Amino acid sequence: MNGDNILDILSDKSVLYAEDEAGIRDSVVKILKIFFKEVVAVSDSKEALEKLSESRYDVLIFDVLLPGLDGLEVIKRVRKEQKRVPIIILSAHTEQEYLWRAIELKITKYLKKPFNKRSFTEALELCAMELVDYNLEVKLGENCIYNPATKSVRDDMKCTKLSKSESKFLEYLIKHSNKIVTFEALYSYIWEYEVPSKEALKFLVKELRKKIGKDLIKNVYGVGYLLEIKDV
Repeated sequence: MNGDNILDILSDKSVLYAEDEAGIRDSVVKILKIFFKEVVAVSDSKEALEKLSESRYDVLIFDVLLPGLDGLEVIKRVRKEQKRVPIIILSAHTEQEYLWRAIELKITKYLKKPFNKRSFTEALELCAMELVDYNLEVKLGENCIYNPATKSVRDDMKCTKLSKSESKFLEYLIKHSNKIVTFEALYSYIWEYEVPSKEALKFLVKELRKKIGKDLIKNVYGVGYLLEIKDV
């Protein structure tokens, strides 16, 4: 992977973590804060569903046996709205019932407790790769390549670092490449709780176009933006 740390992809991402055992929760949160920009930890399924109704998270990590609904039931509800969000399940159980349910819900990794830091980090790496569709480098155009690990674009002449907002915006367009992404979806994903002006989004696009080229991001009048990539 060209010496780049795949976990750097998570540096501007958010994670929701649900675990009812306080000791385990505190230990895992310390690890998550190393890699994620935002870490939200809850202790039961009710809190998890409340958080999910308020915001979208880039990665989900759930214990199976949560108070109230079990973790897999919460994920079943999530999958109705979010088909591709990476999810890690943590469980002390290896019964076939749980394993088959996890497979049906397209879980990224099923980790059996107790787990070590290495296995947990490897699970996070799988999540990071899912977020960029398993491509560490994405060819945007003939002479433009984006690296989500370093948050930079390069052409034949130079390598340019993107800001956090620029990289988050670009990765969202890459994930939905060749499809129109609405203004509303972009506002919700990039700014979450803030209410930005249209000028803020236009300025972000203007600055990003300076770095990747003005023709890659197309404006769909009155609707949103489109990133056309021939070979994703």
